[in-house]
Amino acid sequence: MIHQQHLHFDCPGRGSREITDAVAGVVRESGIATGLCHVFVQHTSCSLMICENADPGVRTDLETILGRLAPDGDPAYVHDHEGPDDMAAHARSILTHTDLTVPVGEGRLQLGTWQGVFLWEHRSHRHRRNLVVTVHGE
Repeated sequence: MIHQQHLHFDCPGRGSREITDAVAGVVRESGIATGLCHVFVQHTSCSLMICENADPGVRTDLETILGRLAPDGDPAYVHDHEGPDDMAAHARSILTHTDLTVPVGEGRLQLGTWQGVFLWEHRSHRHRRNLVVTVHGE
């Protein structure tokens, strides 16, 4: 059995937001007890991650690390049509993930105790992000 649903999130700007509850809701609605949940973001300047959900300092530090790897406004960038964060956001998306898969068991996401699913916005300004969640199994 396969169940697919689209989710939409307004992101106020750079940073991460937990979307575990929304994804878990799709799994519940699917009626699938055992299988896989695949989450895909339909954009090239944001990403998805499974990260610690207890201490937000982890996500703050990850933002610092990505800022060092792909800084805004690097004069070497050719692609800057939408501002100094444009190419940096694309690079950050490539360095991270635009999709992830989580096992489903007993009708729920099989995440660890401190794990959550996060949408990670890499642009500085507000954007609406679209995700496709596909649950398959039995």
